[in-house]
Amino acid sequence: MRTRWISTLLAGVLTAATATHALAASGPQASERYVLISHAADSDVWWNTVKNAIKQAADDFGVQVDYRNPPNGDLADMARLVEQAAARNYDGVAFDIADFDVLSKPAMHVTAKRIPLITINSGTAQESQKLGAIMHIGQPEYEAGKEAGERAKVAGVKSFVCVNHYSTNAASFERCKGFADALGVDARKSMIDSGVDPTVVASKVSAYLRNNPGTQAILALGPNSAEPSLQALQRMGLAGKVYFATFDLSSVIIDGIRKGYINFAIDQQPYLQGYMSIAALVIAHGDNTRDAAAIITTLKANPKFQARLKDYGLDPVYTKDGVSSGPAFVTKDNVDTVAKYAGQYR
Repeated sequence: MRTRWISTLLAGVLTAATATHALAASGPQASERYVLISHAADSDVWWNTVKNAIKQAADDFGVQVDYRNPPNGDLADMARLVEQAAARNYDGVAFDIADFDVLSKPAMHVTAKRIPLITINSGTAQESQKLGAIMHIGQPEYEAGKEAGERAKVAGVKSFVCVNHYSTNAASFERCKGFADALGVDARKSMIDSGVDPTVVASKVSAYLRNNPGTQAILALGPNSAEPSLQALQRMGLAGKVYFATFDLSSVIIDGIRKGYINFAIDQQPYLQGYMSIAALVIAHGDNTRDAAAIITTLKANPKFQARLKDYGLDPVYTKDGVSSGPAFVTKDNVDTVAKYAGQYR
């Protein structure tokens, strides 16, 4: 009895903590309800762009969309959210593959009910297929890291430190490894498990640079690691002197690029991940199809979607396995083009 009571209480707390953000809808599909589940903690502002995207998709397609996440980024809690989504019989489910092993069983609960499933962001197209998803919409992380490393290598970089703020996410290591392989160095020996607390991140970066004064470059994996790392460099008088690359965008990162403190940012176009996942689910549900190519063809012909691409300067790459949303590189040469929408739609 005690075990049952604790389980019931935990489920209630989790549901309350991840309060569903239902996006209102009107029109012939207003009764349809979809959900996007992320691994991100509440503090991870990068996902605000995805939230904006699914809101616009809900408006454009006249459906309801919920966003759910584990407040502290706990993957076990994320797995429970996927199981809950299956139990609630959503018309479609999207989530990121933060950990394939953790999410495999919950994904089976979704596909067993013939609920359309799309994966986004973390993970690979191959993992997506194994989970029974229709398609994967995201950035191939290892390849993105390697392209970034190749840019750094051309600039003469031979050593770096990867500031990994989310070490439990396999995609994070893939980013670091790609960069390291391009330089021909050991990824694990060139990586800090920094966590997300800004003060701790800055402290660990400062300590690493003091202990390894020959470090030529920093690779941050997103705003949570990039912004504190930049603060550390500024305090040490090294801003603009250490080669600095980061994944993803924020107003601080945009400003750093403009000032020459950050050499480039790797933009995975998160808006595409959010908008296209919901749009694809609506098409899959409405047409009763699981054919990725057919869904993409329908989506490409949708005037509202095409208008969104034009508005925000987005450029998806369509593949046989889904959609590659990145990498796109933001440098001093093109930063002003994307600055207007950074953190909102880019």
